[in-house]
Amino acid sequence: MWNQFFLLEEYTGSDYQYVGKLHSDQDKGDGSLKYILSGDGAGTLFIIDEKTGDIHATRRIDREEKAFYTLRAQAINRRTLRPVEPESEFVIKIHDINDNEPTFPEEFYTASVPEMSVVGTSVVQVTATDADDPSYGNSARVIYSILQGQPYFSVEPETGIIRTALPNMNRENREQYQVVIQAKDMGGQMGGLSGTTTVNITLTDVNDNPPRFPQNTIHLRVPESSPVGTAIGSVKATDADTGKNAEVEYRIIDGDGTDMFDIMTQKDTQEGIITLRKPLDYEMRRLYTLKIEAENTHVDPRFYYLGPFKDTTIVKISVEDVDEPPVFSRSSYLFEVHEDIEVGTIIGTVMARDPDSASSPIRFSLDRHTDLDRVFNIHSGNGSIYTSKPLDREISQWHNLSVIAAEMNNLKDTTRVPVYVRILDVNDNAPQFAVFYDTFVCENARAGQLIQTISAVDKDDPLGGQKFFFSLAAVNSNFTVQDNEDNTARILTRRNGFSRHEISTYFLPVVISDNDYPIQSSTGTLTIRVCACDSQGNMQSCNAEALLLPAGLSTGALIAILLCIIILLVIVVLFAALKRQRKKEPLILSKEDIRDNIVSYNDEGGGEEDTQAFDIGTLRNPAAIEDKKLRRDIIPETLFIPRRTPSAPDNTDVRDFINQRLKEHDIDPSAPPYDSLATYAYEGNDSIAESLSSLESGTTEGDQNYDYLREWGPRFNKLAEMYGGGESDKDAS
Repeated sequence: MWNQFFLLEEYTGSDYQYVGKLHSDQDKGDGSLKYILSGDGAGTLFIIDEKTGDIHATRRIDREEKAFYTLRAQAINRRTLRPVEPESEFVIKIHDINDNEPTFPEEFYTASVPEMSVVGTSVVQVTATDADDPSYGNSARVIYSILQGQPYFSVEPETGIIRTALPNMNRENREQYQVVIQAKDMGGQMGGLSGTTTVNITLTDVNDNPPRFPQNTIHLRVPESSPVGTAIGSVKATDADTGKNAEVEYRIIDGDGTDMFDIMTQKDTQEGIITLRKPLDYEMRRLYTLKIEAENTHVDPRFYYLGPFKDTTIVKISVEDVDEPPVFSRSSYLFEVHEDIEVGTIIGTVMARDPDSASSPIRFSLDRHTDLDRVFNIHSGNGSIYTSKPLDREISQWHNLSVIAAEMNNLKDTTRVPVYVRILDVNDNAPQFAVFYDTFVCENARAGQLIQTISAVDKDDPLGGQKFFFSLAAVNSNFTVQDNEDNTARILTRRNGFSRHEISTYFLPVVISDNDYPIQSSTGTLTIRVCACDSQGNMQSCNAEALLLPAGLSTGALIAILLCIIILLVIVVLFAALKRQRKKEPLILSKEDIRDNIVSYNDEGGGEEDTQAFDIGTLRNPAAIEDKKLRRDIIPETLFIPRRTPSAPDNTDVRDFINQRLKEHDIDPSAPPYDSLATYAYEGNDSIAESLSSLESGTTEGDQNYDYLREWGPRFNKLAEMYGGGESDKDAS
């Protein structure tokens, strides 16, 4: 029976390390049994002798890699290979040796402890681990000790807790400490393995130092012209502590300037900023004294014994004289004036003085940017403001002026004051109709019928509100006005029936009056048209439309007539435009120049087959041919040299006519372009032959006789054959 073997780790012998022996009680020693090993490492790490059952380890074993191995053993009959016993399981446990030193998880630790801590205050705990077996011997038993950091700190041997070892360690003297801790196994005995770590310890600040002013008295200077809120200087109390322990609160606790100055703490610099609370006046007071206290805002009760955590200093503030600008008696002025005052009337006066001890005369002026229309002016010596133009409340009810005051001996330093001028209303505007009224009365109207309700408006604004009265300028037999006593009135008819054919429009003058003093009134004229209405009083047509249309002509018929008139006008305009265009058509109507087909009648030529029969040169001015002038209406690339013909006798009338036409074309803006200009040339004498036209042959009763063509010569033989061959054909037949 077996269940466990033991094996020492890290065996260094040259032979296989013997583990143990397996043996079955069925083994008679005759070699008939065979031992078989299986499980963790069987056949590689562990081998067994088949005959004897001896187990050996083939290499060194590290317990930290694997602390035990579970294997299975069995004895079988070597001949039949049948097991003689059931398979049995056993464990090989590795015995530990001290082959691992203690290690810390961190090479460096960072810790802190408040300054002035009592002895034994815990700082930090460090822990080292040992990979050896803690249940076997002392290989994993670790003891801590301090190698560096004494006498300030100590360490507990069993737990590794670092504690303070000296009382009242002051951060202001030393802030950083470095402590080296050693961990050693085997209970710290000789031969044990060890490891070390470094702990950086910082003393944190506590409020153990009060603030202190570096000076007992501080001197500051400030110009008297400094505006309220100006920072005139600063004070600072030093504190050896840091962070919130060095925060200081400043306040003025005494002095003759407590109502003139304030002090506030600037958090980022821990300075006390002294600011001006009220305006200074060198002539009134030149020196102020303040007693300022600085106190920590976070005090630690443990250190009250060190003294009060506050300090005081004296601040003396000297006021410097400055040439100050004038000072007005008020911060602003308000003047009220009626709009009907005369030009030049004084509406009010502003006053200013020189605050300096050496008083200087003051000069006043108006800022013209605030009075662009120059409605007001000011006396430069006494500050009286008067009008320079008439006032009108309906145009501008308020005027916002700016008055400038300057010392006569120093005009650069000025002071401004706003002056508000309110224009009071005077009843100087008459009421008028509120809107334009388009009034009509039906032809079938009855007496007393309402045809219009009118109202009025007035630019004035009386204190009691507007009140208007309506009446007729004269008695009217057709209409009357009835005042509703609510600033409106009704227009009523006074008779039955109206005729637009007799009178199409009535003009009714209405008088509108207000009730303010002095009373203002105006006359507005209502234009009343007479219209045809239906039985419900709805307007259908009025006099202007009735005069344009005949009786019984509807609106649709009128529209049709207007459309016809418009169409006729368009046709007339188009016709005139076409006629105008036709007058300015170019001489050449097609791409083919018709002048190339003109036949010279005085040159018979050689008949149809003679393509050089005609000479267009005969149409030209003989003088132009002699001078060899080129035509302006053809491209001058290929020159056509005309055949010289006998010059025709010059005709003065024709020449004058041609020259006149050329001048007209030269100045005519609608003339054809360069390459299409009309050329007027002398045509020459007419042909010696009579007319060849057959246009009149249709008027003759019989066939025309062309036998005379044979008498004209050989050049007309072709024509004689064409026209005179009728009889020859008949003869031939």
